[in-house]
Amino acid sequence: MTYEENIKRLEEIVSELENGGLPLDKALDLYKEGVALTVDCKKELERAKLVVKTASEDKNG
Repeated sequence: MTYEENIKRLEEIVSELENGGLPLDKALDLYKEGVALTVDCKKELERAKLVVKTASEDKNG
């Protein structure tokens, strides 16, 4: 999934959890999915940060 797709899914998960009424097992599954998506998003942001840093360094030589 792309970063944007991960963010959209995270928003859906947060909404489901905030609405409540979920069985505990379902809430825990959603929580675990959210944590995994957060890790993926963080990795993607770190990768993007490295690309920007490298491009800036190349330009400034």
